[in-house]
Amino acid sequence: MGNKLKAYIDSLYELINSGKKIEDIELLKQELFREIEFWQHERLIHLLVTFLFAIVTVAVLLVLVFYSSIALLILFVLLLVLLIPYVRHYYILENGVQTLYVLYEEIERRCLPHSKEWLPSEYGIKVKPFKNDK
Repeated sequence: MGNKLKAYIDSLYELINSGKKIEDIELLKQELFREIEFWQHERLIHLLVTFLFAIVTVAVLLVLVFYSSIALLILFVLLLVLLIPYVRHYYILENGVQTLYVLYEEIERRCLPHSKEWLPSEYGIKVKPFKNDK
């Protein structure tokens, strides 16, 4: 999922930074808005799964404190090993969706060249693109 999101963001950056006139900017906005909705849904699901794993991991740690057992220790380590990639994946999704917001605002800016003031990323934090893994 992370690679798919990175590839989509890279293609949008290429399109926006190419300097070419975008033929059907309304269609691009609609497609990007739909993609944002999909990625927001994906992000929500992964947030819930990550949150559940974190709660279970903390619960096992609390039980481990009161009832020392090698089986509980192994379970705790396994849950912790699974929790770390979940947090990393959620981090990638979160940053990717934030980047899509900035790209959407940039496309809006191209639609309304005289009305830049209302767009928050003009004065807010700019999200950096993903590093190219190539």
